[in-house]
Amino acid sequence: MTGCKLCPRRCGADRETQMGRCQSGRVMRIARAALHHWEEPPLSGEKGSGAVFFTGCGLGCAYCQNGEISRMENPGEAVGPEELNRVFFDLISQGAHNINLVTAGHFVPQVCEALRIRRPTVPVVYNSSGYERVEALRLLEGLVDIYLPDFKYGDSGLAGELSRAEDYPETALKAIKEMVRQAGPPVYGEDGLMKRGVLIRHLILPGHTKNSIQALRQIAENFPGIPVSLMAQYTPQRPVPGHPELSRGITRRELDKVQAYLFDLGLDGFVQSRSAKGSGYIPDFQQYARKRANPQEKN
Repeated sequence: MTGCKLCPRRCGADRETQMGRCQSGRVMRIARAALHHWEEPPLSGEKGSGAVFFTGCGLGCAYCQNGEISRMENPGEAVGPEELNRVFFDLISQGAHNINLVTAGHFVPQVCEALRIRRPTVPVVYNSSGYERVEALRLLEGLVDIYLPDFKYGDSGLAGELSRAEDYPETALKAIKEMVRQAGPPVYGEDGLMKRGVLIRHLILPGHTKNSIQALRQIAENFPGIPVSLMAQYTPQRPVPGHPELSRGITRRELDKVQAYLFDLGLDGFVQSRSAKGSGYIPDFQQYARKRANPQEKN
């Protein structure tokens, strides 16, 4: 992986010998692999989504809800493709409705290798910040059934301030277009669960409803027929210099304003409750380390 250009940062790091901008080397690292009940209903179902949380991140938002692992405060556990494939089938044996790859963009080649060893017997979900290179996404074609990207910013200035990625809107739009090309609009089974397609997420940030309105407008213009999950559960993690508004959750008024715009645009999808926030909704990112130390431990 010499001269890494997997993500839009194109940091050029030799990840055989050094860390990339994503704070990761060549070897995959995961912090959690367990049934996850907090995704959208067509993904979580009754038994849960088989979520595998990768550590590191190519975007690095200042307010990250999973900052413990994205900033590598918890580096997780190193796994190779064979072990990762076993993780997939362990989750399936527990009843997972799908395999949910959470923030895996900086490990795409290794993930592809794991998926090819033995294809999962349930849909594969690629759960992404939306900040992806089209060239990397094309490596996943035929291996991923469902794309679950964020579209975080319609405002490039805010993207620069909070994620140091002023190119986020244009880059994410190109990436999601590629996801839609590969997977198309959602296809549901008789059980109501999503089997294929794209579902776009947007997290409302406190004090930034204009950004949300811009983002929803761009989604409506570029992706007709693709549903949106509007997320209201922003949870403050640590102070963000220059942005005191990010030290609180969103207000009912902010949610109502953005939700009304979603309905005015005629966008289909979901609105997640403001109550689904707080530390109780942040996953246990020591889970995989304990699981490896004690294979008999239940998730």
